[in-house]
Amino acid sequence: MSRSLKKGPYIAVSLEKKVLAMNESGKKNVVKTWARASMISPDFVGHTIA
Repeated sequence: MSRSLKKGPYIAVSLEKKVLAMNESGKKNVVKTWARASMISPDFVGHTIA
């Protein structure tokens, strides 16, 4: 089931912080998470999420 447009995308805060920190440092590590409900944002492209 998709999420309504008025609510916007759901992205776990902890997962977003990890990916943004890796983007700033330029590292490419595997990110382990339990946040399966999170949507993929354009910042996540190029990273491996486990």
